Amino acid sequence: MSRKIALHRATNETDVTVKLDLDGKGKTDIDTGIGFLDHMLIQLAVHGMLDLYIKCQGDIEVDGHHTVEDIGIVLGKCFAGAVGNKKDINRYATIFLPMDESMAMVSIDISGRPYLYYEIPLMTPMVGDFDTQLVEEFFRAFAVHGGMTLHIKVLYGKNTHHMIEAIFKAFARAINKAASLNPGSGLLSSKGILD
Repeated sequence: MSRKIALHRATNETDVTVKLDLDGKGKTDIDTGIGFLDHMLIQLAVHGMLDLYIKCQGDIEVDGHHTVEDIGIVLGKCFAGAVGNKKDINRYATIFLPMDESMAMVSIDISGRPYLYYEIPLMTPMVGDFDTQLVEEFFRAFAVHGGMTLHIKVLYGKNTHHMIEAIFKAFARAINKAASLNPGSGLLSSKGILD
């Protein structure tokens, strides 16, 4: 069963193309126009064992908001499409991941019911050319369009780069585990549907 998908979305603010292979090897070709975001998306692919191609031309002369959110939207839609009917996936995963002095927890339910819980310590406003408020916007867009319940909490940390990187790596590991196939397990829902 192939779990590969490609989507394109163009608006007056962004032009985004994403190709995703859920069962990849961590190969990447990513250019969003925002260096730190590229770095985080590479972490997502490498630690999630996803093959990921993302190209975005966005109105970053305004700021990074539209670019970050729209990539989250398209990537979330790709994820939902690649997972398909959710048969034989593990569905749940919770990962605690350290990054030097920081510790992040990410918990996922690929339930079809979008929800984001997001709790982090105070971060510096910018990391390089990246507005740190946009971490929440990215994951909200991914959760809503990917059809998942997503809880993100940074338990502690001081360095903003480390905290954000811990989040992305924990999310990557959680995605890998929750979306992994467990043949014969069927649809993990007493209702008979994940929607």
